[in-house]
Amino acid sequence: MKGRVLSGMQPSGKLHLGNLFGALQNWVRLQEEYDCFYFIADWHALTSNYADVSEIRSNIKDILIDWLAAGLDPKKSTIFIQSRLPEHAELHLLLSMITPLPWLERVPTYKEKQDEIKDRDLCTYGFLGYPVLQAADILIYRAGYVPVGVDQLPHLEITREITRRFNNFYGHIFPEPQALLTEYPKIIGIDGRKMSKSYGNAVFLSDIPEEVERKMKIMITDPARARRTDPGNPDVCPLHSLHKVFGKKDDIERIDRNCRDASIGCTDHKDMLIKEALAILKPFSEKRKELEARPDQLDKVIASGVEKAKAVASETMAMVREAMKI
Repeated sequence: MKGRVLSGMQPSGKLHLGNLFGALQNWVRLQEEYDCFYFIADWHALTSNYADVSEIRSNIKDILIDWLAAGLDPKKSTIFIQSRLPEHAELHLLLSMITPLPWLERVPTYKEKQDEIKDRDLCTYGFLGYPVLQAADILIYRAGYVPVGVDQLPHLEITREITRRFNNFYGHIFPEPQALLTEYPKIIGIDGRKMSKSYGNAVFLSDIPEEVERKMKIMITDPARARRTDPGNPDVCPLHSLHKVFGKKDDIERIDRNCRDASIGCTDHKDMLIKEALAILKPFSEKRKELEARPDQLDKVIASGVEKAKAVASETMAMVREAMKI
C-alpha cells in the first residue's frame, strides 16, 4: 500500500511564487508516489482572519484553481475543503482535552506572528489552539507523512507529541506522522523577507505580466552594492536567492561569478529573473483561465474529494470514539 500524505493551505489570499515552488510543485510530485490528501484549510484561515470573512469563498475558489493549474490531479489526489468535514472539528475538540497548555505556548510561530502582525488581535483561543486543529487535520486521515518546510517542524512535532499522548491514554490508534522536507523551505519575497501574503511582498500566480515585472524591478538586492562597478555578494542577495529556485543551473552559476566581479549589474539580473518568471507563469495563467470558465468542474472536484475524505474520516472517528468510550 502507498503511504498516506496530508497537507493543506489557508484560503487567506491569493497564492504566490512561494506557494508554487515551496509546496505545490512538491505536492504534484508526491501524488505519483503516495496516497495524497490535500485540503483547503478554511477553518485555519479564521484563526487569524476571523474579523473579515468577506473574501473567504472567493479565496477558496482561487486556491482550487491554482492547485489544478499547477498539476494536482483529482484522479490521483483527494482534494477537499476542511469545513465540509465536521470530523475535523470533533477530533480537534477531543485532542484539546489532552493537550497541555505549555505545549501550545512554546510553539515558535505563536509569539512570532503576534510580534509581526500588528493589525489583528491574535490573543485568541483559536490562534493559540491552531496546532491542535492542525494535529486533528493530520490524524483524522491517519497520515504517515506531512510535507513541510523546516520552519514548520515545530508544528509537526507537537502533532507527534499529541499522538503519543493520545495513544498512551487510549491505545494505539494513530501513527506518528513523519516530515517530508520540501526542497525550497523558504522563498524570498521582493523585500528580502520570506514571501508571504501577510508581508505584502509576494508575486502572485494570478498577477498579470506587467505586475510581475513591476514587483521584480523593485526587489531588494545586495545592500552593500551601492554602484554598478561594485563587486556583489550573491550569498546575501535576495534577488539571487529567488533566482536560484527557478533559474537554469548554468545561468545561476554564471550570474554568481559575474556578480562577484561586477561584470553584471543588479538591473541586468532583474531583467533575466523577470524573463524566466514570466515564462514559467504563462502556461500556468492559460490553464487558470480555462478552469475559471468551468465552475461546474470545480464543484465536481470538491464533491468527489469530500466523499472520499469522509469515508476515511468517519472510520477514524469510529475508532476514536470506541477508544475513548464515548
